[in-house]
Amino acid sequence: MSTATIPLSKSPNRLIGTIFGAVYLLVGLLGFAVTGGVDFIAPDGGLLLGIFEVNPLHNVAHLLIGAALLIAGLSSVPAAKTVNGIVGAAYLLLGIVGFFLAADPSSPVNFLALNTADHFLHLGSAVILGGVAIGADKVIRGSSVTA
Repeated sequence: MSTATIPLSKSPNRLIGTIFGAVYLLVGLLGFAVTGGVDFIAPDGGLLLGIFEVNPLHNVAHLLIGAALLIAGLSSVPAAKTVNGIVGAAYLLLGIVGFFLAADPSSPVNFLALNTADHFLHLGSAVILGGVAIGADKVIRGSSVTA
């Protein structure tokens, strides 16, 4: 069975990509409920779930990332593995750099309205997405087992 035809339930990359994609799409949509009256690009935003600061640009980013993860997760193992790895690497970078960008929360450099909770969420997402992309759905070629 090729990795492209592995069912969603049997592939950690497809499963995690699909779940994270659906969650990030939901977060992106819910974010608009708390950003009424907030500038599209602003260092200050609304609080999603009372803890995660978001602005409309941040919501759009969540929608795009969620869509990419969901589509890849529903498509194939190679697509899910690739997108999980790319999003995981991007979130790792954002999680680390975010601590510096948002050191002064009202700075215009903080154009995504990031706060400390966002940084830890991005780092957690990076560990899970990157870890599954690197460690799961390995294909061993050129070996055969005979009895």
